[in-house]
Amino acid sequence: MLIVLSKSHARGRLDVSFPVSPLAKAGAAMRRNSNALLLVVCLGQFMTILDVSIVNVSLPAIQGELGFSDTGLQWVLNAYTLTFAGFLLLGGRASDLFGRRRMFFAGTLLFSAASLAAALAPSPGFLVGARAVQGIGAAFLSPATLAIITTSFDEGAPRNRALGVWGAIGAVGATAGVLLGGVLTDLFGWEAIFLINVPIGLAIVAFSGGLVPEGRGERENRHFDVLGAGLVTLGMTAVTYGIVTTERLGWGALGTLLPLAAGLVLLAAFTAYEGGVARDPIVPLSVFRLRTLRAANAVIFLLYGAIFAFWFVQSLYMQGTLGFTALETGLAFLPMTLAVAAGATLAPRIARRVGARPILIAGMLFAAAGELLLSGVAPGGSYAASVLPGGTIGAFGLGLALVPATIVAVQGVPAAASGLASGVLNTSRFVGASLGLAALSTLATSHANSEVASGTSPATALTDGFGLQFEVGAILCLVGALAAWLMLRPRPEHGVAEGVAERA
Repeated sequence: MLIVLSKSHARGRLDVSFPVSPLAKAGAAMRRNSNALLLVVCLGQFMTILDVSIVNVSLPAIQGELGFSDTGLQWVLNAYTLTFAGFLLLGGRASDLFGRRRMFFAGTLLFSAASLAAALAPSPGFLVGARAVQGIGAAFLSPATLAIITTSFDEGAPRNRALGVWGAIGAVGATAGVLLGGVLTDLFGWEAIFLINVPIGLAIVAFSGGLVPEGRGERENRHFDVLGAGLVTLGMTAVTYGIVTTERLGWGALGTLLPLAAGLVLLAAFTAYEGGVARDPIVPLSVFRLRTLRAANAVIFLLYGAIFAFWFVQSLYMQGTLGFTALETGLAFLPMTLAVAAGATLAPRIARRVGARPILIAGMLFAAAGELLLSGVAPGGSYAASVLPGGTIGAFGLGLALVPATIVAVQGVPAAASGLASGVLNTSRFVGASLGLAALSTLATSHANSEVASGTSPATALTDGFGLQFEVGAILCLVGALAAWLMLRPRPEHGVAEGVAERA
């Protein structure tokens, strides 16, 4: 170590200084770069999740200006979630094969361009088309964000901290969408909910060029599984289409059953092809041998199946029953947004001490408690008594559960399959959300119609349907807690990761 001695002429004494070593400077620079990398990657994830919910409170304004029919208006939401869910596995695998940085940039630019097109849409069909392209861009961007974090941060405390931030940003985006949507629509018009993505996307591309590692697969001349990609994308798209149409047609309609059946057949063909025919499969089925990955996806599927309807129904109750405006509804979600952020911030810290499994179970139990508290909504209720307690507790549970589930999902996954694991996890989220919203909304509507037919007032029947929806959501969260308790029991998995790496 070099010690520098210098004579102080002003005071006549020796000063002893210890110069910062090159290693210390390099370490500080690496930490700064890691934080900057995490920031830009999480901004990309924030955009994709935000656009799932930001449209909700703006739908009446969009309908009034562009002339959407009541049945056509739902496709402003569905066109995005449909293509997002349908292309996720393709996007995840593409980031592994062609480079995570390349897919991150391509997804961001496509998403931003489609957002600009949506803001300038002159007709209903144009807006729906732009939203579909947004979903495709998000399907390539979102898996790349998680894959970049998984491969850029060492497993353990550094990765868990990064995943905690990533999970917090994603969870906050899901709730902040309603808040931002209400504020932007009220102040600037509905176009602003799409325009906000353009400067964010351009800033991500401009500032992340030297931060995001390429992350391309090591093997050259890799064969891209075109048939497998087509089967899984068409299958997921058909299943998601069938799910989202149940809200309009019901589960027994031919328009619902045909796409569901076609999607299931395509997915069965995909599984058979990937398992025994594909030379270099887009989804190596060996990845599902990882018990932690299976468990995390099961829990995330159940959580989002309950929570997506949880936000949607609260918005309906506040605007339809309590008479809130779009801006008031957005501001009413602020405590829930803060609760999600608090849960997601605490989760990785506590997980370092007690492990991911107890935190995941606790998060699911908090979410169930929030749902049960909300099941008492009634026509004469109030925000402070009927919405705030259950909404805040449930939101805290979401933040608490999402982070450890993400940590568990990528544990033991080799770098070559990180994009695939990310795509699988995000697919579970969005298919769970679509299926949960469709199933629970259909259940609530059927219950309300039944009560009206038996003489109950429409207002009471409506809130009774909401209450039933929250009760079923609580059951889904409890099942998720049970799944985490049973499926994540400590057990060695010798040789599984190696087998996954060989096929990735």
